[in-house]
Amino acid sequence: MDRLTGKADLDVAQLQTLFKSQVYNLNNGTLYFPIRHHSPACSYHLLRLIEEYKPGIILIEGPESGNPLLQVLADEATLPPVSLYYTYESEEERAACYYPMLRYSPEYVALKEASRLSIPATFIDLDYHHFSKHNKAQREISIQDETLLAGSEFIHRLCQKTNCRSFDELWENVFEIGGLEKSTQAFVQDVFTYCTLSRMCYSAERLQSTGDLAREAHMRSRIKQAGQEHERVLVITGGFHTYGLLMPENHRTDSEEMTMQEHAKVQNSVHQQMYPMVYTFAEADRLNGYASGMPYVNYYEQIWTQLLRQKSSVYNLTALDLLSRLTRTLRETHEHVSTSDAIEAYSMVQGLAGLRGKREGGVYELMDATLSSFVKGELTLASDKPLQELHRLLTGDVIGKVAPNPFSIPIVEDFKERCTESKLQIRTTGQHKKILDLYAKPDHRRQSQLFQCMVYLVPEFAKRQSGPDWIAQRDMNLVRETWVYTYSSRIEARLIENSLYGGTIREAATRKMEEEMQGIPDHHSGDLAKSMLQALLMGLQDTAMKLYEQVKSALRKDGNFLSLCGSLHMLNRIQQHRRLLGLSEEQQLLNLVSEAYNNAVDKLMQLSRTNPDEHEAIVQGLKLLAMLAESSEEHFRDDTFRAHLDELLSDSQLPAQLEGVCIAISSGLGDRLREEIVDRARAYIRGSQEQTRQTALYLQGVFSVARDAFLYEDQLLSELNYMIEQLDYEEFIRMIPELRLAFTYFTPMETGLIADRVASLHQVENEEMSWPSVDERLLIQTKTWDEALRKEFDAWKLI
Repeated sequence: MDRLTGKADLDVAQLQTLFKSQVYNLNNGTLYFPIRHHSPACSYHLLRLIEEYKPGIILIEGPESGNPLLQVLADEATLPPVSLYYTYESEEERAACYYPMLRYSPEYVALKEASRLSIPATFIDLDYHHFSKHNKAQREISIQDETLLAGSEFIHRLCQKTNCRSFDELWENVFEIGGLEKSTQAFVQDVFTYCTLSRMCYSAERLQSTGDLAREAHMRSRIKQAGQEHERVLVITGGFHTYGLLMPENHRTDSEEMTMQEHAKVQNSVHQQMYPMVYTFAEADRLNGYASGMPYVNYYEQIWTQLLRQKSSVYNLTALDLLSRLTRTLRETHEHVSTSDAIEAYSMVQGLAGLRGKREGGVYELMDATLSSFVKGELTLASDKPLQELHRLLTGDVIGKVAPNPFSIPIVEDFKERCTESKLQIRTTGQHKKILDLYAKPDHRRQSQLFQCMVYLVPEFAKRQSGPDWIAQRDMNLVRETWVYTYSSRIEARLIENSLYGGTIREAATRKMEEEMQGIPDHHSGDLAKSMLQALLMGLQDTAMKLYEQVKSALRKDGNFLSLCGSLHMLNRIQQHRRLLGLSEEQQLLNLVSEAYNNAVDKLMQLSRTNPDEHEAIVQGLKLLAMLAESSEEHFRDDTFRAHLDELLSDSQLPAQLEGVCIAISSGLGDRLREEIVDRARAYIRGSQEQTRQTALYLQGVFSVARDAFLYEDQLLSELNYMIEQLDYEEFIRMIPELRLAFTYFTPMETGLIADRVASLHQVENEEMSWPSVDERLLIQTKTWDEALRKEFDAWKLI
């Protein structure tokens, strides 16, 4: 030990004396068992100790507000991984944290064993809100944070000295593998020594700032109280805290005393709740961001299973099993691996263990052996499939189950019932897919509404991969939806947070939407129309119709043309598909659509003073109004739209692009002659230089509505040809981008027809139109030669 720790003999001797006298003395009324959270080796020795010590009560480092839930955790129907989810809210802040338990977590093993032996077990730690001010950067964390233990200078130097790549590798070597062949007393002494030496790297001020001293003071008081009531008390806490628990009560510092008084003051001003909930292997894996415990959860789950079976060589058996599964998985994905590769990897696990002084090869030897034996050649993104699959196997995809209990949250139970009805997979982690035939199957429509509600409440749950997007108005021709979804404790936690809105998914979505609607300004008709559509997609028809008067009022107050057009587009789509969206009331929707249409038309005269950045959106709005004006619907038959178009076309300040779309629409409605399109184009082309530059914008407006004005009539083509011939090189280059944009409105077939007409205009064959252009330098040189020849011929009177 001295060689590894690098500490003086006296330091270790003092710890040994302290350990034997106060920590691990089977004759004492209180016995301390320091652990690392989620350690199979700690749980293995804990079972031995409980059998030998026979405690009258077991005290566990855990939030005291979780004590009413301990029976649920110990219930036979509860299958880890599970977690206690703790939330609190005060005047200053709101936060949440998890207290997860795996099947091999020492805390869970202690609860199960206490239940089996019919002895009391209780949590003795402060609730998270008492020390949350020390974790301001985290609003959703694990309460079992081991950052100080794993990040101490002692551990850092120890890893360097033992050639370990991380604290996890060091821990596995010394405790998980090496600890299995030690006596329980020797194992506990090593855990106590390592954790205490790590603790000594931090000052009292640092421990005070993290809240550790306050927690330890509280746990000491609970231990003292239990000692007065029971003859034999077993205390199970993180090894980092054990030394702090041995401090006499009369040694409490002034700052600790003050902190305890502060806790007493705020206790009554905090609203807190704790719930039992499912957890997953992926979330409990330290490598996925979890702040405490062992990585590679499924790997150590298998180790624990072998230990319970009292197998020898548990690490070798687990390595053999995982290598067999890895080989089979890789073959199923058509990776080129052989049985000899697996044999070589297993042999290498043993060899690496021997080189590193280990009794058996652990997870790090398994990963190194896989890299060496399964990855052919250099490790790249294309060749790391074996390592990816191994990490997936090491982590696992298990999700826990909580026994039925009176603490269940109605919204969570409602969600699970609806998932069962819809045959959604929420018993395993990983991504699942669901394809819904929206229009043919009513059940699929209801499932789509469930997905829509869940995405509204908990966006992380699902994502629509394909299908009609009603809000963004994309892919509306599709009749199927494809959803991908993933369930985890995070989803359940989000549902619990939404439980304040209601006890079912529908109730919560309804109330949340109603609250959000109250925050939408009165004149934002587009946002309200979007909310109405969203409510209909979620199956909340009653909520959608409650918006009727609010939307109508907003339409009358909305003074923005683009906003009104957006509202009109959405409301008109709702009206067209009202039966599919579950609406039976037609007249109210018609009234809203007419209101939006008329108000948008009334704002047409604003368009001559608009920002150029808005012109493309305005073009789309004008096209929508024109489409509705041309329809057979009675409520759109109004001459106001046409009259306003006439007024706009008489405005000399109307921007060129908007003039183009207005004259095209007016011509299409029969109010203007088609020749006027050409006349206005000619005015731009043959006008001033600034007017000529606006020609492309004018054509963009025309082509967005009336492509046929260019496809089948020669006058506009001739005028455009004239303009191009008259432009100098720099001006032509300047106009090319806008001209190209104008012609993007044509289909490839239409572009071919235009090319044929251009070829005919210039009396050349069609094939010549596709010839590559002449190099500019060659063209200039040829022109120079031509001029020289002309001069020479003129001198000789030949021309």
